[in-house]
Formats: sequence, C-alpha cells, structure tokens
Amino acid sequence: MVHHISLTLSPEQAYDDVAFQHQVYRTLRLPDTTAATVRKKRQSIDARGRQVRVHVDVDVFINETPPTLIGYHKPQNDVSQAPQAIVIGAGPAGLFAALRLIELGIKPIVLERGSDVRLRRRDLAAINKDHIVNPESNYCFGEGGAGTYSDGKLYTRSTKRGDVRRILEIFVAHGATEEILVDAHPHIGTNKLPNVVADIRNSILKAGGDVRFDTKVTDLILDGPASAPTSLKGVVTSTGDELMGIGVILATGHSARDIFHLLYNRQIRIEAKPFAMGVRIEHQQRLIDQFQYHRPDRGDYLPAASYSLVTQTRFNGVERGVFSFCMCPGGFIVPAATAPGELVVNGMSPSRRDSKYANSGLVVAITDEDLKPYLDEGPLAGLALQKDLEQWACRLGGNNQTAPAQRVADFVDGRVSSELLPTSYQPGLASVDMSDVLPDHIAQPLRHGLREFGRKMRGYMSNDGQVIGVESRTSSPIRIPRDRDTCEHVQVQRLFPCGEGAGYAGGIVSAAMDGERCAEQLVNLYK
Repeated sequence: MVHHISLTLSPEQAYDDVAFQHQVYRTLRLPDTTAATVRKKRQSIDARGRQVRVHVDVDVFINETPPTLIGYHKPQNDVSQAPQAIVIGAGPAGLFAALRLIELGIKPIVLERGSDVRLRRRDLAAINKDHIVNPESNYCFGEGGAGTYSDGKLYTRSTKRGDVRRILEIFVAHGATEEILVDAHPHIGTNKLPNVVADIRNSILKAGGDVRFDTKVTDLILDGPASAPTSLKGVVTSTGDELMGIGVILATGHSARDIFHLLYNRQIRIEAKPFAMGVRIEHQQRLIDQFQYHRPDRGDYLPAASYSLVTQTRFNGVERGVFSFCMCPGGFIVPAATAPGELVVNGMSPSRRDSKYANSGLVVAITDEDLKPYLDEGPLAGLALQKDLEQWACRLGGNNQTAPAQRVADFVDGRVSSELLPTSYQPGLASVDMSDVLPDHIAQPLRHGLREFGRKMRGYMSNDGQVIGVESRTSSPIRIPRDRDTCEHVQVQRLFPCGEGAGYAGGIVSAAMDGERCAEQLVNLYK
C-alpha cells in the first residue's frame, strides 16, 4: 500500500530524521513497529510568517517495494563509428547536448577552449592569488562552463522547454546528491560540481564520443557566398584541425565574445538582446538569516537563507527594473574576468553553504537609450558597453583584480567609505566611490532600488553591507536567432545556436534542457 501525504512541519520536525518519521507515523496512525519506507517527494521552506514552516510531500510504502528513485541510466551504446556532430562548448548546454546525441546514435565531438576541471583549478588560483587572468581558462571558460564554479543552482521556471526531472536525474546518476530531486530550490554546490562534470565527460568518452580541451574554434567552414552563407559544414580549431559533421551545436556561453565577433564578421545574423548590469552586494549571512527567518539565528536545522528582490524605477524618463540576481547564501564572490585588463565579479556557494557571507548580484536593466553611444557597433553594442565598464572598473581598482567597493549606506548617500568590511572576495577590495565606476543610468537606479529594498528588509540598506563591482555578465547581450520549432539558425542550415550564450537559457537546468532539445532537432533534420 502507498500513502501520499502532505505535512507542514517545524524545521526541527522536517530536518531531523527521527522526528520526521515520527510525524509521518503519527499522521497515518501507524504503530511504531510498522515496517515502512518513507520517501520525501518535495520539500520547501515557507518563511513568510513569524514562524518558519516546512512543507513536505511524502510517499509512504507499507508492505510494498518502492520504485527506483531515478529512471535515467548512463548511455550504453557505442557511437565511436557513428556519424558525428560538432558541439562547441562544454558547459551544461554542450554536455547535455552531447549525452543526448549519443542516445540518438550520433558521435559528439565536444570542443572546449578551456581546460578540464582539474587543471582549471590552477588557473582559478592564479586569478585569486596572483591577479593573472588566462583568457582561455578561467571562471567562465573551461570544462563545465561558468556553472561549474557557481552555486550550482538547479531551479528553473523553464518547464515548457523540457523534462526538468530528467535533467536532475542525470545529475544524480553522475554523482549529485539525491536531495536535488526533493528540494524546491535545489543546488549542487561549487565543491561537488567538478566531480559531477568530470563524470559526465567520462560517460561521453565511454560511449565513443570525443572531448577536446584547450581547443578553440577560430573559424567556420561554410557553403554559399560570403555575403549570405547558407549551410555550415564544419569548423576550424586553434590546433589547425578542420572538423566536419552533420551539424554544429553552438553552446559557447555568454562570455565568448570572439564567437559573436566571428559570426558578425562572417555575416551570420545575430541580434541585440536585453540584459542587465550592476554590482555584487555582500552581507554577513547571519544578517540575511535574521531578516528572512525572523529569529536571532537560523539554528541547527534551517539552511542559509536566500532572498529575491525586485522593484521598478525611472531614470531620464525611462522605466527600468532593479533586481537581485543569482543570490548565493553562505557563499563567496569570485573574479570572473575573461581577459587581462577587465574586472568582473560573480558569486558561488559550496554545497553546505557554510561561508559566513551572503552575496547577490544587484543589477539594473540596460535600455536602448544606454546603448546609443555604441550604435556604430550594431548588434555588438551591448558587448562594447560591457567591455568599457569592465576595463574602467579594473583601472579604478588598481589595474589588477582588486575590486572597487563601497559600503551600502555610503554609496546611497554619496560618501566614500573610510574603511571597508571583511569580504569573501580573495583578490581584495579598494575603497572607491562607486559613482565613479558606474554610469548614472546604473548608479542612480541602484540607489533607488537599495532604498526600496531597505524598506522590505530592515537593515539591508546599511553600512553592514557593501557593494562590489562590477557584475556585468548576468546574461548574454546577444541573441543568435533560430527557428522556433527546429532550433536551426534562421539563415544558416546545420547551425544550432544553443543555451545561455545564444540567448535561449538562463541557468544550468534551462541550458541543459536547451542542449537536449537542439540535439534532438539536429538528429531529426540531418541523421
């Protein structure tokens, strides 16, 4: 017999295994001696009231064997001699596209400009300790993409794009904890993602696929006139190889600016896309816990609290959004530049989210008015704005990876901070008037947003927090247009723009689902 029940519990009842089972048995009026398997299906925290509650959906199996937790199995077929397709980029979109190609009988050749996850750590250490940016291997480029060294958030609203449960099961099959199948806002964690990513690569290789690191795509092999190419035959790499395939999945992420320039120069259509820029804001995690849980501390059971904030403001007569982005509870701020002379910050969290700091992007929507100085750049205008801001921030920080920063109330009130707070950002901070770093169309809306957020979360807008700049890579400022149904580029056959860099995803799960969809459409059209 199977019972399906929903419980609303205190954190102590929900997260202590003995107390939780007691609540289940009590609800079903089962004797303590009953042999039953209790399995959580869904779990979410509700902190809206003065008392934090946890909502749990549960399946209870009595005298019945529970079904297998995951239905996904790693690929067993051998595609080493099958027709091949090129996958550019080994982020979530590229890796999941490769796995799906294997399932559909196609050999993927995955090309990644950066290093594998093990060697990539060396390049990250060089950024943090020595302020040296390797333009090919960094927090954005390398095996697993930008998501590998992030919080590993797996929450998405893009349920219409594919099977979210399948994506989560693939992660579990490759080493992620089963908790991601239950939590309403699942995450894997920076410390665990590299091993998961490496195991996905091993699945690709064992099935006969090919994964090549330190291999950058430098040109495209096209059919048709230069002014209007009609079909993509293959690619040229930095090693001088020409690789052909039945199709090319382009999954290079939001920071591969050279790819956008390559497409533009080859007269392959790209378009400007809305995006946002701003800063990282950092507080002590205990303050966020107090704000969100309405108690002096979160205790032994509650996880590090997160938040999501949004408001609207007007600047120069233009309405624009101000919002938190990629909030990392119990996390760290990291240097995410992809070239020397740039300064970019991002956030990440380990699986336990046990850092004493909390950080979030705090960003402002960029409008067409903001891009007017870059009209000569055409669809690349957003890239030019990003680059200018990142280079300017680098100069004001000292021409290294030291980041400009200012305490929150000082920023809102226009005072340079006499001293900064301790920080999770390893390269260090420089006290700078952030109004000198940020253009008015970002700084002024941010001030308005901080005032609004301070009213929603008492103490948020105070000198107990600091803003650190710049957070400029929230999403791609470019969209590579494709057919809505086939995912094929609207102009060039056999080219399948994919994932966040192409403008069709906004995180790990949505990128993975988009990778699978592009693989399916490529095979449907050209196998």
